[in-house]
Amino acid sequence: MLDLTFTGAEVLRPEGLSNAPLALSEGRVVEHTVGRTVDLSGFRVLPGIVDAHGDGFERHLAPRRGAMKDLSQGLISAEAELAANGITTAMLAQFWSWEGGMRSKEFALRFLDTLQGYQAVGTDLRVQLRFEYALLEDYPSFLETVQKYAVGYVVFNDHLPHAALAKGKKPPRLTGQALKSGRSPEAHLELLKALHDRQEEADQAVAGLAADLAAQGVRLGSHDDDTAEARQSWQAREVAISEFPETRAAADSAAAGVVLGAPNVVRGGSHSGNVSAADLLREGIGDALASDYHYPAPKQAALLLAEELGLAAAWGLVSKRPAALLGLDDRGDLVPGKRADLVVLDEAGRIGATIAGGQVTHLSGAVAARFMA
Repeated sequence: MLDLTFTGAEVLRPEGLSNAPLALSEGRVVEHTVGRTVDLSGFRVLPGIVDAHGDGFERHLAPRRGAMKDLSQGLISAEAELAANGITTAMLAQFWSWEGGMRSKEFALRFLDTLQGYQAVGTDLRVQLRFEYALLEDYPSFLETVQKYAVGYVVFNDHLPHAALAKGKKPPRLTGQALKSGRSPEAHLELLKALHDRQEEADQAVAGLAADLAAQGVRLGSHDDDTAEARQSWQAREVAISEFPETRAAADSAAAGVVLGAPNVVRGGSHSGNVSAADLLREGIGDALASDYHYPAPKQAALLLAEELGLAAAWGLVSKRPAALLGLDDRGDLVPGKRADLVVLDEAGRIGATIAGGQVTHLSGAVAARFMA
């Protein structure tokens, strides 16, 4: 771990930007000057990005269908991309779903085994399990898995095509989904029908599963809430976090914890016609911006919003506030005693260095030259 003191840079601290030196030792921010001094005049140092939900790692684990021989090699590549985009804490959002393939129970278990044995360069890689709660038969094994792997964050999903199934119609993209799952289209459709027919039972049973998970200290979220009533139902089950609410009414009904998509901000709106994340944030609704499917997006979104909200408020949406939402009180701010998680930006907003837990995870360009001087 580094013993370094940065001088000359603008450092974003809780009280705002400051040119005072920033010192790191034994993986923490420290109060007094230590070790080598690195002159970062002309650069800006910000807290490392805490990504509350990202599934961009999937393309590293399986760049082509079936190309999943050694998942640890994919994690090496994923960590490099995370670091290049300033992400120092990453919640890797892994499915446990009826969809099969990389979203199956079997793949989730394989992924958890690999992640448990993986030695990261410095990035804090954590897992979020996205559970399709219609899988009633999986409740006991899912609960056991969460406990075995010390999973700290579970999000409940329901991706069943209920509208088509209720009308007796063949759901869209059925054949492609079936092939991905390793089932015939006929077998896949029968599975969807069986799960759909038990939806009311699942809606009742998931409250008990949520209570069991909460008793283990697991943070709980719901995904794609589309109405105020849907969000209130989850809150009644003590599922506090709302990930990517689709409507303003759903987002406004979230009593605590709203995660919005950073790509939504970068695009200028939702690609699927849902509520604008930027509009919600302008109204004071939203606690965190997450990468969702694109790791460059949190930095991009925060810098775009900084023009309206100010740098401290905008950057807090990708650092301090998601850290608090996830219960990670040891990071998110550059203050003595907290983890040495930071990014160094040049005047154009490009990332020249990322340090996670006192380890250099990314270094390039003019910032690298300063480090080497």
